[in-house]
Amino acid sequence: MSDKDKERVLKTVKDKDVKFIRLWFTDIVGQLKSFAITDSELELALERGMGFDGSSITGYQDIEESDMIAMPDPSTFRILPWRPKEQGVARMICDVMNPTGGPYEGDPRYVLKRTLERMKKMGFDHFYIGPELEFFYFRTSSGTEVLDKGGYFDLTPLDIASDLRRDTVLALEQMGINIEYSHHEVGESQHEIDMRYNDAISMADAAVTYRLVVKEIAQKAGVYATFMPKPIFGQNGSGMHTHQSLFTGKKNAFFDPKDDDNLSDVAKYFIAGQLKHAREISSVFAQWVNSYKRLVPGYEAPVYVAWSRRNRSALIRVPEYHPGKENATRAEFRSPDPACNPYLTFAVLLAAGLEGIEKKYKLPKQMEKNLYHLSEAERDKLGIESLPDSLGEAVDITEKSALVKKTLGDHVFSRFIELKKKEWEDYRVQVTQYELEKYLPVL
Repeated sequence: MSDKDKERVLKTVKDKDVKFIRLWFTDIVGQLKSFAITDSELELALERGMGFDGSSITGYQDIEESDMIAMPDPSTFRILPWRPKEQGVARMICDVMNPTGGPYEGDPRYVLKRTLERMKKMGFDHFYIGPELEFFYFRTSSGTEVLDKGGYFDLTPLDIASDLRRDTVLALEQMGINIEYSHHEVGESQHEIDMRYNDAISMADAAVTYRLVVKEIAQKAGVYATFMPKPIFGQNGSGMHTHQSLFTGKKNAFFDPKDDDNLSDVAKYFIAGQLKHAREISSVFAQWVNSYKRLVPGYEAPVYVAWSRRNRSALIRVPEYHPGKENATRAEFRSPDPACNPYLTFAVLLAAGLEGIEKKYKLPKQMEKNLYHLSEAERDKLGIESLPDSLGEAVDITEKSALVKKTLGDHVFSRFIELKKKEWEDYRVQVTQYELEKYLPVL
């Protein structure tokens, strides 16, 4: 943190009449945590950080070793546009530190930073990410009454959803997040606002900010926005298709003009690594019980471990190359959902790709057939695996993964597995409405 960065923040706070500064970080599952300081404490916070009780944060410390430090990153300073202009409110995203001053191993942001260091040691400068977070608007948080009956790219008559998307884009831009486009998605009352790609840390910061902004703008309008992966039975769920590329300097390491698919060996190894480890990392990019209600065939949610250029039923899609657009060469990993922890998700995606590069994994043949239309026997013959079909199965696979353990670190790995096993067990013993309606009248 440079003196220039600190001075810029202090000057902005004074010039813009900012009274409160919220310090943000996430717990292990990616839920935003925050506490506010006043402008009078800001200089001290920038110098030394601010202490908090880590034992109350999901997946953090035990009560006997609970003291943590939130160290604000001044590059993330933004004024919150939905708060009052006078005596305004800003935020900074924090790195969580130990009282001794070192990085806290349980901080998801640190997990991603550590994986990016591994990437840099392998000769790459940037892991660029472009996630597409989908979400639903409902009348309230207690039900799924939709606001519109529109479908994909539909231009619905001017209604509350149109204004909500507009206001959300404006708020995101005021928060320093570049937006490419926004549109209605496939499901009724389902929407998407796409952020322009960025470095992995900046994009993970932007993703957690995006989720809050979408919810804040909706709440101001008296409706509810949700990133729940599958809120409505029989309709598409919400995904987070994630576009990825590695760069060395200004050169896209994924592009090779001499290859038939314009993919470099690096790109092929990277994609092969993600395919090989997809089942192991599934519990991270699809971390909730509800995530696996979305990951079923027939709703545009890829469940089959394969890659293709145009086939959206495959787990990884490589968009077609257009001459002069070498830097746009990328791999789109299509199975994450927007309720994941983006720091951990980007970390395991990168780690799986780097593993493929290090060990020179062989890329399987691409699949141009609609994988949903193949029988199980046909998929078996082609050697195409499926993602886990439940959180319970996913966590069991992750628990055996050396790659995930190395990437997350012992602390995050053990706490994450513990949390997810408990979630699965809590769900597994429930008696659902489906069971009551199906079995009670006949058994």
